[in-house]
Amino acid sequence: MEIRPFRAYRYAGDAARDVSAVVAPPYDQISPETQDHLYAMHPHNIVRVTFPKHADDKYREARGVLDRWLADGVWRRDDRPGIYPYHQTYSVSGQTVTRMGFVALGEVSDYARGVVLPHERTHAGPKRDRMELLEATAADIGLLFMLAPDPAGELRRATSPSGEPIAEARDLKGELHRLWRIADEAAIDRVRAIMATRHVIIADGHHRYETAVAYAGRHPDAGYKLMAFFALEAPGLTILPNHRLVHGVQGFDFDDFVQMAARWFDVSPLSDPETVQFDNRTIGIVTGPDAALLRLKPNAPRDIAWPEKTTPAWRDLAVSILHEGLLRPLLGITEAKLDAKTHVDYTADRVEAIQLARAGKYQAAFLIAPTSPEEIQAVVRGGELLPQKSTHFYPKLLDGLVFHRLGE
Repeated sequence: MEIRPFRAYRYAGDAARDVSAVVAPPYDQISPETQDHLYAMHPHNIVRVTFPKHADDKYREARGVLDRWLADGVWRRDDRPGIYPYHQTYSVSGQTVTRMGFVALGEVSDYARGVVLPHERTHAGPKRDRMELLEATAADIGLLFMLAPDPAGELRRATSPSGEPIAEARDLKGELHRLWRIADEAAIDRVRAIMATRHVIIADGHHRYETAVAYAGRHPDAGYKLMAFFALEAPGLTILPNHRLVHGVQGFDFDDFVQMAARWFDVSPLSDPETVQFDNRTIGIVTGPDAALLRLKPNAPRDIAWPEKTTPAWRDLAVSILHEGLLRPLLGITEAKLDAKTHVDYTADRVEAIQLARAGKYQAAFLIAPTSPEEIQAVVRGGELLPQKSTHFYPKLLDGLVFHRLGE
């Protein structure tokens, strides 16, 4: 992966290092309620550019807002190119963890080159939206979350910051994000040399990456995209499962469903779905007052009608077993229905999934184990894509810590 330092635009609206009020989650994590909240937090919140509202032409509105901010000096460009160490300190399972990476410009290229590897499919709608915004603003604001192999820790050592951060923020969940700057040319050259030999995997940001590739095809001077790189092997790579919330299935009945599932799964009562530990072969189902634990039988994988040309690594994923062993054959939820978003919603919050199913807001919640970094590598390096919504990386990166103007 070819990377470059850049002169970042950073918030300069006041002297405080804390920029919590002006940053925002990625656009695809923003509900209408969250959008309203971000708008109310600060008149300079970056959401006004990344995910604007209340305008006949929201893309033109975003460009107008950004132009005014730059003219007024609200966002200022650093005087020298640099790379930006980026640390996220957060809580998971009662422990405090720090994920350490860095922000730089990364070269965009077609997947066929094998430098950047995807792990999920994309859809046309979000890419059209991001392209229109990019064409209007030429502002590269959304950080792509990229994973780079670093088994010996060489990359982490080369990007370890010193001194105080130049910016910090709390996200909407209270997690701490801190940013430093490395401008020393020798240090930057060292990081570039390390990265030059490595491929990267997209964790979050597939739509924005593919939009950047298409944009570079139209604008040859825009061949590099704002990316945040994190080590695959480092502590802090937290992946949560996306539990499935099923609705709109005609004639769904819990007892009938578990009876049909018993063909391939051993079925047992699930008395405490909030605390049970799932593995790839176990799935929880909660519906109204009922709950059951489904464990895949040892010989069942040979009888499931797997999609053609899928590998053992793909078939061993918890989400693959759920989709191909339960949702598709027993509920008729096909890939087309998943694409159409007619029968399945998602949440990474297990408690929320259970509560929604208990309250009857959904017909059933299906609880699964998370996908591990090792599983992602095994599937992606085999040339496959994971099933939809296989991963939820936590915490999300923040928009507005730094941004870049394409072509500058």
